[in-house]
Amino acid sequence: MSEPREILIVNTSPLIHLAEAGLLHLLRESATAVWVPEPVAREIRAYGESDPTACALATHSWIEVKPNATVPAEILAWNLGAGESAVLVLAMAFPGGVAVIDDLAGRRCAEAFGLPLRGTVGLVLSAKRAGRIAAARPILERLRDSGMYLSNATLDRTLRLVGE
Repeated sequence: MSEPREILIVNTSPLIHLAEAGLLHLLRESATAVWVPEPVAREIRAYGESDPTACALATHSWIEVKPNATVPAEILAWNLGAGESAVLVLAMAFPGGVAVIDDLAGRRCAEAFGLPLRGTVGLVLSAKRAGRIAAARPILERLRDSGMYLSNATLDRTLRLVGE
């Protein structure tokens, strides 16, 4: 099993999907640190104290909320949400930081700037490759059952990447 060495900088939707599926431990086991920018935390807290993601944010000390930073013009030009923009700013500022974003526009922006990037599905695949989970299929199906959109074709294509 490989040791985690990354700082994961996580956007709203991956946090929500993982919390609702009871899989937040995948973040903790995959990184030396898990950071949530303040705009993401604010968005999550707006769901209320009984929301599983807001609850996790309040109770898991290993999830670090980071202050908002000024978003440079080159990221503003992409017209992303405040959360995606803040994730990308932190990923730019900290070598070893990996943006964890599912949103397509945010992913394209990260790719345009050459930033390390992962999505919710990528976290599962990394965990499988590192031996932290025995099989990806049950985890991906659990995410899908809890509300994450994942087509059968994408699920099958993804599982082939890890030999399932």
